[in-house]
Amino acid sequence: MDQSGQISVEYIMIAGLMLIVSCAVAIFIVNESELTHAMGAARSGASEGLLTDSLAIYSDEAYKDYINEHPRLISPSGVKIVNISYENQGFNKLYNRTKIQLRIYATGPEMKGSDLNCIGDRINFNARKSICNVFNTQNLTNSFYNPAFSNKYIFTTADVKWV
Repeated sequence: MDQSGQISVEYIMIAGLMLIVSCAVAIFIVNESELTHAMGAARSGASEGLLTDSLAIYSDEAYKDYINEHPRLISPSGVKIVNISYENQGFNKLYNRTKIQLRIYATGPEMKGSDLNCIGDRINFNARKSICNVFNTQNLTNSFYNPAFSNKYIFTTADVKWV
């Protein structure tokens, strides 16, 4: 055994360093966890939007509009989500949160542009709505859930990219 006490000082220094590193890693994990939850919610919401499309569930008003304007959308369309990515657009001073723009990539059968826009709008709407539901922030946004909020982030969606 070391009589000068050198071992205990080294042990305290190592333990202190491990504590500092652990705290730094924990802070990083918490921030990434929120973004991961939001991306999962967006994927779930986008899938829900497709499911709504596949089952052709519409309100009476939307159904009447779709019969006249978008008859192709009344039956299932076979659209699939390929990928969801995000771009950090920096800190937004207006909302006091970091702005994240989601881009959803989808594929499906040949359709006219206006039909693709309607499906894309439904996908984006459900992705934003799902984020608000997960973080319980429906009261912070409008009826289109645009933008969607979490505790540290504000989410917007770019037009769905058709591949």
